[in-house]
Amino acid sequence: MIKEIDKSEIAECVNVIRKSFKTVADEFGFTIDNAPRFTAFATTVERLFYQLEYEHRLMMAYFSDEGKLLGYYSLMFLENSECELSNLCVLPEFRHKKIGEALLDDAIARAKRNNCTKLKIGIVEENEVLRRWYEAHGFVHTHTEKFDFFPFTCGYMERVL
Repeated sequence: MIKEIDKSEIAECVNVIRKSFKTVADEFGFTIDNAPRFTAFATTVERLFYQLEYEHRLMMAYFSDEGKLLGYYSLMFLENSECELSNLCVLPEFRHKKIGEALLDDAIARAKRNNCTKLKIGIVEENEVLRRWYEAHGFVHTHTEKFDFFPFTCGYMERVL
């Protein structure tokens, strides 16, 4: 079941985000020393509270039938009828069960209901598996940027809704 999270669930969301993104960090050799701003290391309760309260992001989670939080994403509504999808993730032990796809489909539907015409995402460019997954779901690669504070290239993609 996918539902909007409330403030009491933010700490659990942080744990899911950090654990999920840590597998990417491990795969590509990111550490808190060489990539302190990477999602696996930079996501905190305070940061998610800020995104909820001040950025007014829509925060959604996938829950098991037993009520365990298994996946997460947030949507930020931008200008020009665009939305940004952030932190879409699934706990490693629950991957390959279509949970990520269900979360993405939910994000697309909610973006459309909020009159968004374009959905944007940022990924680790070197993560070719993830890039292909998003491309298979209608996203198009638009550009890359290299930041001094990351040991990887940021890739940007979007999907017209």
